[in-house]
Amino acid sequence: MPKINVYLPDELADAVRDAGLPVSAICQRALEFAVRRITTIRQTVLSAIDDEELGTQLTSFTARAVAVLKLARDAAGGGQIGTSHLLQGMITEGSNMAVAILRSMEINPSRLTSPADETGDGGFSRPAATALELAVAEATALGHNYVGCEHLLIGLAVETEGGAGRALREAGADAKSLRRSVSAALAGYTQAKNPAAQNSALLMLVRRELAPLIKRVEALESR
Repeated sequence: MPKINVYLPDELADAVRDAGLPVSAICQRALEFAVRRITTIRQTVLSAIDDEELGTQLTSFTARAVAVLKLARDAAGGGQIGTSHLLQGMITEGSNMAVAILRSMEINPSRLTSPADETGDGGFSRPAATALELAVAEATALGHNYVGCEHLLIGLAVETEGGAGRALREAGADAKSLRRSVSAALAGYTQAKNPAAQNSALLMLVRRELAPLIKRVEALESR
């Protein structure tokens, strides 16, 4: 059986060792899960893109993420879907976490303009397909069992060939900043659900600002 080395930060390695966790088995399961997600994306990229197929194949994608893909397909007008269409679909949907993250970074989504990718025959362009795969990888790296618009936003920023990535990075939404913002938003959501701080004025403000995100995550948890 082939061997793959996994390198961990010192603190994490010590914690894993102290807990006596079966590293090999855990890594194997995580990799199997990630491979299944990526394989599904590639199969979808190579196949016809209709509403039923998007809904049934991309089961790990949230409803809003699937809606964004449908809007991107509509924006492409029957042509090949590029990263600019994915970004446009995200902005058009309007109520997803990715848009909220951009606004929190003082980036006006409606002012983002993205040059089109090189066109081809149907399906997703190569940069768009790569961005989708990167979105899955980002969700896996963050330990999330779903792929949302926030992960797609990071995937677009990481991807180097498409127009959407260039537009995001020029606006200040690089991958590092986006990862930090997503983590902060989810940390705020966790704090807002802590009953020990219910009387905190600051928490009440946080709860009000994060109410749409809390509703979204609770809907995901109830699936």
